[in-house]
Amino acid sequence: MSRFPAVAAVAAVAAMAALCVVSAATAAEAAPTSAPATVVSPALNIVAASARATVPGQQSGAVYLSIKNRGKHADRLLSASSPAAASVAIHSMKMDGNIMKMREVDALTVPSATTVSLQSDSGYHVMLSGLKAPLQAGAAIKLMLVFAQAGTLTVTVPVAAQGAAAAEPMHHH
Repeated sequence: MSRFPAVAAVAAVAAMAALCVVSAATAAEAAPTSAPATVVSPALNIVAASARATVPGQQSGAVYLSIKNRGKHADRLLSASSPAAASVAIHSMKMDGNIMKMREVDALTVPSATTVSLQSDSGYHVMLSGLKAPLQAGAAIKLMLVFAQAGTLTVTVPVAAQGAAAAEPMHHH
């Protein structure tokens, strides 16, 4: 039972929707799941977080997610970290002919009333480098996202099997 009844209520509703909800206020541990993760803060929602499994010896992996800013002010994703990797960076990716070019970005602006997508087809992702162990399908990793306004948000990222599509953000109408 949570010491924070409102967080427990949100978690129960989200579980029914097959989402793993983690409150930034409690940094609660979530059980590994293949469902996309959601983190809720006063202004930001981190939704559809997922990673793909890696093979032994593979030194890097990617996390895909979307950041929904419900606030009245823009925020900036400044950095990220994870105990699963030696380093974590925000990358842009762009096709140049038949070659995928990735570049680390210093920060990523999240305008107010906007969703910024870090998905395999969006041009951005979170790169995990120096993996400490292979990312195993069905497991989950912790990812800490540091924002200029919202501070540090911790999300439990489910790991999908290789070849699985990255989780798509949920759309509410």
